[in-house]
Amino acid sequence: MDIQRLKMLLKQEEGSKLDFKESLNLKTDSEKKEFTKDVIAIANSVGGRGHIIIGVRDKTKEIIGIHPEEFSEERIQQIVSFRCDPPIHLRVECVNIKDKWVGVITIFKSYQRPHQMRQTGTFYIRRGSTTDFARRDEIARMFQEVGLVSNELVPLYNLDIDVLDRKLVRNYLNKISLFPKEDMEKNVWHNLGIIHHDPETGKFHPTIGGLLLFCNHPQLYLPHCSIQITHYVGSEQVIQLIHGDMMQMLNRCHAYISKLLEGTNYPVEAIFEGIANAVLHRDYFDLTRNIGVFIGDHKIEISNPGNLPRGQNMHTMLRERNPSRRNSWLYDRLLILDESSRFLKTGFGLRGINKVFAGVGNIQLLNIEKRSMFKIVMPGMKKYKKQGG
Repeated sequence: MDIQRLKMLLKQEEGSKLDFKESLNLKTDSEKKEFTKDVIAIANSVGGRGHIIIGVRDKTKEIIGIHPEEFSEERIQQIVSFRCDPPIHLRVECVNIKDKWVGVITIFKSYQRPHQMRQTGTFYIRRGSTTDFARRDEIARMFQEVGLVSNELVPLYNLDIDVLDRKLVRNYLNKISLFPKEDMEKNVWHNLGIIHHDPETGKFHPTIGGLLLFCNHPQLYLPHCSIQITHYVGSEQVIQLIHGDMMQMLNRCHAYISKLLEGTNYPVEAIFEGIANAVLHRDYFDLTRNIGVFIGDHKIEISNPGNLPRGQNMHTMLRERNPSRRNSWLYDRLLILDESSRFLKTGFGLRGINKVFAGVGNIQLLNIEKRSMFKIVMPGMKKYKKQGG
């Protein structure tokens, strides 16, 4: 590692990608396990490459130093590879600084997350400067990022398919020119991913995607899958929750916001484009947060759970006309169900939003990895006059 890079790291505080240790003891199996836990946790945490720096006090950053001959790269690689699955790419170095040697273990950004402790099957993640067990939604999110899980197709075993509205399903089937006989309906629904067949019980259950698209009130079972609109009337805050299947929610948001901004010249289509992107790209494994829409004088903000899909950044989102999507199964069906063609424009529409506000202000696209959240921030109402005003 370059000495200047090491000096920069020494100025930073411990966090999800940086850990300081005074010494590294790897004599007992317990010590080897604790070290591997830290490596796994850093590899599993969101962000680029991480580092464990040995021979430095974490509070004062005082350089204690190590004995280079005791800092064996081959041994460290063997300890981690024996306990970690899949393997983690490491680099082990000794760097001389202030006439003392410091050990630097670089943990490269992993595209094979999540990693687990091979002996116990446990997944770890960093919360700030602490190594902790990964929660179920965090593990699921990592599996989804590498394409091992598609959350739209996860079955809801506590529900029966009677919660689905047959008229909505048949309307979709008609649009794709499928007209199955009644005794074949379940098989067709299953093949399309709308429901799941449990071979052990012989029962059918709706998938998350099937529920979101074809249940009149999926929020009864998935309460986090709503849209919350917050605005002010005078000094009083008003919170409106929008429920229904995905198409109903979009249409109800359109009607509510159109009425709210009636009489202004605000480009409401930009807001609807942002909401369509949020519905399409949100992380449905996050059970704690709705899609949020805030309408205020100084900003209009749309936030949704889940940072950008793997391989995407702000530049690719604005540049590409066909960016990768977290929920591709939903996208394919929304293309057919949406008679307003809103989803034909997603991705390209983010570029269009920038043009809408030319001369008024820039939009901000915020990919907040630590909070697993994506935000679109647009100019507020104050910059737009009432029509005729």
